[in-house]
Amino acid sequence: MSDATFSNPTPQFGTAEYTGQPGNDHCQFCHLPIVGPYYRVNSAMTCPSCAEKTQGELSADTHAAYMRALLFGAGAAVLGMILYATFAITTGIVIGYAALAVGWLIGKAMIAGSNGVGGRRYQIAAVLLTYAAVSTAAIPIWIHYAGGHKTQSHKQQAETTQQPDDLDAAPQSSTRQTQPSRAYAIGMLIGLGLASPFLDLASNPLGGLIGLVILFVGMKFAWRFTAAKPIQVNGPFENTLPVAR
Repeated sequence: MSDATFSNPTPQFGTAEYTGQPGNDHCQFCHLPIVGPYYRVNSAMTCPSCAEKTQGELSADTHAAYMRALLFGAGAAVLGMILYATFAITTGIVIGYAALAVGWLIGKAMIAGSNGVGGRRYQIAAVLLTYAAVSTAAIPIWIHYAGGHKTQSHKQQAETTQQPDDLDAAPQSSTRQTQPSRAYAIGMLIGLGLASPFLDLASNPLGGLIGLVILFVGMKFAWRFTAAKPIQVNGPFENTLPVAR
């Protein structure tokens, strides 16, 4: 039973709020006819079986549900980072408003993974994933432009100078010894990526501030989507014909 069905049950036109009409009313979740007792789950007319099932699904915050939410959220974060960076590389335009889409994507993915379960730890994870996805999108953008600049520099150098053949065979052990390890370089790159929103603020105060505000709103989207869903179950009520007066 999905959270979307819970939030937007099928409307029952011509039915009083707490008055049933035997033979005409249906459960707004399973759509089976309701005869006898029924419940109201957040005002949705529900059969006893669906009321019990819905309450159990939306209130059960298990370790498995949280791990599924993290898995779905991490996948959405990677996808959001790729889309963010791809757009910037393809168009040459970095649009901070994409952070809103990333926050929305991660929040929806986590709720889908948890089957509608939310709460404070889901919100914290969603906010961190949104920040990480948006900030580290700067890494592939840097790599792209650095690679293009390096290729152009090598081309210009090759056109202006020619190196002797014996220099090509020169030992490179000393150069390799001074180079940082690959793990260290990757760690530094990730750290710079995570700090990129504040580095942008330092280099471009106005643009960086706008980017941080938009990023905050995107994180707020993720926070809101993964909040605990309130549930109210009222009843049982008796589905009987109204008494004639």
